[in-house]
Amino acid sequence: MDSAKIGKLFDSIGSFFSGSDNIPWCDSDIVLGCEREVAEAAEKDSSDEHKSECLLRLSWALVHSKRPEDVQRGIAMLEGSLPNTSDALQVREKMYLLAVGYYRSGDYSRSRNLVDRCLEIAPDWRQAINLKKSIEDHIKKDGVIGIGIAATAVTAVGLMAGGLAAALSSRKK
Repeated sequence: MDSAKIGKLFDSIGSFFSGSDNIPWCDSDIVLGCEREVAEAAEKDSSDEHKSECLLRLSWALVHSKRPEDVQRGIAMLEGSLPNTSDALQVREKMYLLAVGYYRSGDYSRSRNLVDRCLEIAPDWRQAINLKKSIEDHIKKDGVIGIGIAATAVTAVGLMAGGLAAALSSRKK
């Protein structure tokens, strides 16, 4: 096997076990900037449309944050605002952001359901397609790890049972 193929193999194994994905992360400075923008829009008595845009940017920053508490805040904001959203494009965007939030928090089932709904609305939406692939890769990885853990547990139980049987048989002699 040539070195290029070996390199690709190690890269794919590394990305499999690291759980890497192509969804961007957001740092706390961006979250703070979006929070200030929302506060300023409220203070200046901006239009509802401007306030809505600011809140959507803040939601985006929160669900893309590395901090789990920010992700949960973003999910709560989006869930609270979704029922009051009538614009189809904003509904799709909020469902996608909710899917990202659930993905980041490890709720892959909810995330997949939401991204599937987004793809029903826009089947060619590249971001949603990429998120769905990341979700499915994570579910597969978790399944493989779960199988490995189960196999290890069965082996450990078998070894303990074998050791116990050997100990009992040696005592009878």
